[in-house]
Amino acid sequence: MLVNCNSCQKKFSVPDSAITEAGRLLQCGSCGNKWMQYPIKKEKTTQEETKKEKSTTSTNIKSKKPQKFKDSSKKKKRSINLYSEEYLKKKHGLEIKNPSTNKNKIKISPGSNFLKYLIISIVLLLAIFGILNLTKEMIVIDYPLTEPYINLFYQTIEDLKIIILSFVN
Repeated sequence: MLVNCNSCQKKFSVPDSAITEAGRLLQCGSCGNKWMQYPIKKEKTTQEETKKEKSTTSTNIKSKKPQKFKDSSKKKKRSINLYSEEYLKKKHGLEIKNPSTNKNKIKISPGSNFLKYLIISIVLLLAIFGILNLTKEMIVIDYPLTEPYINLFYQTIEDLKIIILSFVN
């Protein structure tokens, strides 16, 4: 069967079996236009053939049941809450414990925040000292006047280290 594009009038050869009576969506390879193509009916000369065709189409129409499409806008409501304790225990074996019933609570006193800040400050200072120690030579090359200050700073750190170790021992 020869098919013409509606847009650019280009002709295509399509096998007759590819286009059914329900039609087929075709796309032009040249311009990209899409259209629905139905089979081209051949004229029949005898009345008997036309009567046979009418009788077969009428029986086909009667035998076909209309398709029912599901309404996707209606959603079923779940009868079970997926986050309920019973469902989670039954399906996944999880038990949810209420934290208010737990008697082994650890109470944090307000003074413990000071210790947290102290530890964080010490770790931060140690990180800064380590970075300064790694980049000490580059800083001295770029800024030669800072060398005595950096050496004094590290001498002070060594003195503090000796004092702390003497208290610990």
